[in-house]
Amino acid sequence: MTNLSKEIKKTAPPRVIQVPGAPNSTALGNIDQLLLILPEKIPVSLWRKIPNSNKIQALMRRRVKGNIPAIRTRLNNKRHTAVFIGTADPTKNPFELLTFARKMVGSATTEKAGTLGIWVNGFDDETQEQLVLYLTAAAMAAAYSTPSFKSKPTQTKIKQMKIIGSRERLDLRRVTAEAEGNNLARCLTALPANKLDAYAYRELLTDIAIAEGWEHKEYGINELVEMGAGAFAAVAQGNENDSAAIVRLRYRPGAKDVSPALSLVGKGIIFDTGGSNLKPFNSMLNMHIDMGGSAVALGSLLALARSQANIPVDAWLAITENRTGPMAYKSQDVVTAMNGKTIQTIHTDAEGRMALADALVLASLDKPEALIDYATLTGACISAITKRYSGVFTNRPDLHPILKKCGRDSGERVWPFPIGKEFLEELKSQTADIMQCSPGGGGDHILAASFLEEFVDKTIPWVHVDLSACTRKGGLAHIPTEITGFGVRFTLQLILDSNFVTGKIDI
Repeated sequence: MTNLSKEIKKTAPPRVIQVPGAPNSTALGNIDQLLLILPEKIPVSLWRKIPNSNKIQALMRRRVKGNIPAIRTRLNNKRHTAVFIGTADPTKNPFELLTFARKMVGSATTEKAGTLGIWVNGFDDETQEQLVLYLTAAAMAAAYSTPSFKSKPTQTKIKQMKIIGSRERLDLRRVTAEAEGNNLARCLTALPANKLDAYAYRELLTDIAIAEGWEHKEYGINELVEMGAGAFAAVAQGNENDSAAIVRLRYRPGAKDVSPALSLVGKGIIFDTGGSNLKPFNSMLNMHIDMGGSAVALGSLLALARSQANIPVDAWLAITENRTGPMAYKSQDVVTAMNGKTIQTIHTDAEGRMALADALVLASLDKPEALIDYATLTGACISAITKRYSGVFTNRPDLHPILKKCGRDSGERVWPFPIGKEFLEELKSQTADIMQCSPGGGGDHILAASFLEEFVDKTIPWVHVDLSACTRKGGLAHIPTEITGFGVRFTLQLILDSNFVTGKIDI
């Protein structure tokens, strides 16, 4: 097992114990930090169920409105259980409730790591379950610490979790699967480029495939050149070695020889210097995250497998660096993609769409029912919608409402943009079939997606996710880290809770 494989093992969420029914002093006495969630208007009958209620009522009367948690106190037991009380409004949307959950969990993780308890009280059963799931998602995200290479190991924030007070045991498979997929995506995206170089990434994918029982195939750079993948090869030719590859992983819950119902494609640019059109310092500093799209594709594949989704899924990861050097591709080079389209390169820092072009062609050859790609593709998308949302683009405009709904329901919000032939007017080339990007640069997120559409089989419903929310200082929704792993929850919402894969739109 490689060192990176050991790092990946840390992404597994902590153990969760469920103790249904009204909690007794023994259950509470085994908890180090307790999150107690109450309605905004607390009836008198509810106070009778809460320990130390007189003390807590007095503190609640002096609380500052809007504080999360509302108050902090301790129980009179051997562990002096720290209690963090928050009031929740269930009419708020999932993003707001996940944000509330992150802040509640964040208050508890300032304490010494131990058993984190979750007790939601005073709501109907359906609301209680949903709030518990949001808090569980936030706790599983907070429990995982992204890779650190400090001389003193990073301390675990939450050792285990205990859910108390529910009427029945809850089904946590979905939330656990999403957490593990998100943790994996954040882990890989956070790794420095000298720890996760292209060779190490490929080796890690082999290890994961063996551990998960997935089929694994690598298309190395020499094979890709022979196959005519000139767009991907153009980006890879600046590498000093043959580390670049497109890797295919296959999850098959049933028969192994069936075609994929869903294909996930991810941009895996290990480090992006900008190439010959070199980035300035501030723009290049964090470009180890430019493989975040591939991490989300892989995390989504893992989450679908963990949730035992009964659909065959492929993941295609386009892995290379974008380097400078005497062999690096240049502005005005003309290359030919796998589908025969010729591309006039304009700006070498628009390498993501080049690498994705051939990966999308490869994925299309298997005729999946649906295709999704993920990429940290354009700064223009951040300018358009900030880092709170990610942009979505599709060759099926009727999908716009369901994409927005899945973003809203998952708490990973997306905003649809138009694409199509009219935007290709900006990409007309005098020397090739299409320009890589527009020298003018306006609306680059739309032009990039319109470019990518040219490499997708028109019969396949396709969604492109421009991950403008890949990072956000302070975290986003239930995720506490700057690297968010955005996309895994959205993907499971789209695949498991709509009819996207079958081609039927269920709004």
